Amino acid sequence: MPELDDRTKIKWMISIRILFSVLLLGSAIIQQMGKNATPMDRSLLVLYGLIAAILLLSIVYSTFVKRVKNIVLFASIQTGIDTVFVTLIVFLTGGFISVFSFLYLVVIIYASMLLPMWGAMVIAALCSLQFGVLIELEYFGFLSPIGNNGNLLATAFDWSQIFLKLIITMTACFAVAFLSSLLSEQTRKTKEELRTMEGHVKRVEKMAAIGEMAAGLAHEIKNPLAALTGSIQLLQEDMRYDSDQARLMQIILREADRLSSLASSFLFYARPPAGKVEPIDLSRALLEIVELFEVDSSSNGRVKTNKNISSDVWITMDPGHLHQILWNLLLNAAEAIDGDGNIEIEMFPIKNKYACVKISDNGCGISAESLKTIFDPFFTTKPTGTGLGLSIVHRILETYNALLNVESQLNKGTTVTLHFKQIDPPG
Repeated sequence: MPELDDRTKIKWMISIRILFSVLLLGSAIIQQMGKNATPMDRSLLVLYGLIAAILLLSIVYSTFVKRVKNIVLFASIQTGIDTVFVTLIVFLTGGFISVFSFLYLVVIIYASMLLPMWGAMVIAALCSLQFGVLIELEYFGFLSPIGNNGNLLATAFDWSQIFLKLIITMTACFAVAFLSSLLSEQTRKTKEELRTMEGHVKRVEKMAAIGEMAAGLAHEIKNPLAALTGSIQLLQEDMRYDSDQARLMQIILREADRLSSLASSFLFYARPPAGKVEPIDLSRALLEIVELFEVDSSSNGRVKTNKNISSDVWITMDPGHLHQILWNLLLNAAEAIDGDGNIEIEMFPIKNKYACVKISDNGCGISAESLKTIFDPFFTTKPTGTGLGLSIVHRILETYNALLNVESQLNKGTTVTLHFKQIDPPG
């Protein structure tokens, strides 16, 4: 089943709000009529008005749900108004003795599905504040709930009972907000991890198919190129010197070398050579690579690097492969920055014994359309380059069962995340 986006969740919330409001308030009306109240009784008229207000607002929400841009603000406004409606329902159905005070928890639960944890906590605070003020006004005689017909007002109970119910209700509100938000956040992270894994599997399958074809193709290209280069060199030795012919032959040799280098890179992408795997102190290796990068011509004096690297994190990999991966990603980050800029480098251990490396830049970013194909061979947005850099990085990481994920926004920057399997420090 596809994941629901926030707009779809809000649409469901609107529909469920209408259904539950009508059912719950309808049951309250039946309860009131069971007490020999007439259909035009004042308390029933207020309930009718409340139902009409909920239905009207639901229609307004449905009209604007497709147009709003800030969906979190839209959800916050709805849930905030819902807390007021719940307070009115509690007031109209008995106040302190109302059976509908649990609706506060319902509002908090669906708020946690749409809002971050701090938003759910704000809604819990609103519910607690409104319920507390309502009960205190009733206890001190400033309000008399319409729905209890003068029976069992809060004034009929001891203050200790009032205080106990307030504490229980408020504690329940904050506890539900915290737990629901925690579960919602874990669900969101799990879905994000599953999407990342799904994208990784698809890329691996696609690259495996291309790799089989690429390996044979690269060999077939390199062999004629070697013969062509050797023949030109022999012709140069036998022919009398002619500046025009010498210039043309140099062009042929240069372009042949370029094609041979491209074929070698493509062959490396198709079948990465097995490296010498050994334990590596990732923090130390990363610092060394970054120090070399900082004095390289591509970044020196133009790009500032900020490092936040945890110590004593070990992985197993060929050092040359690790250097190639990190250098390529740092170079891409520097090339994405026009003029001066910053590259953030982070490394830290995460759950399930993995080490995470993040390389973020504030460069030009990548469009959502290009982001889908950045791992394809020969795809590049640069005026120069073969478009094999990220493809080779991905293929190397694949041989070590490491994960690679790229997030980017145009004109804001790109973040590349690597997940390496962590090992215990060698004894």
